[in-house]
Amino acid sequence: MSHFQERGLEIRAQAKSLVLEFMRASSSCQPGNEGMRLSAIFRACGFDWGTYPKATSTHQQYWVVALMRELEAEGQVEQTAASGPWRLR
Repeated sequence: MSHFQERGLEIRAQAKSLVLEFMRASSSCQPGNEGMRLSAIFRACGFDWGTYPKATSTHQQYWVVALMRELEAEGQVEQTAASGPWRLR
């Protein structure tokens, strides 16, 4: 594994940790509660770089979807509906 891949894995782990810490601190994201939309989590965690040509905030959220799906696969979060909010499991 290259140095760059290792650093990328570290960044991904830190991003997942940040999202989980944020969700644990949010009453909306507690198990059984209504949850929070991905865009709100994305912005609250500082992942929005602002709007740029062909890189709007909406486009920037795609990698956070993968992050949430990985947390879902680990059994840590769940989506309340097919395109609904997220909460801790």
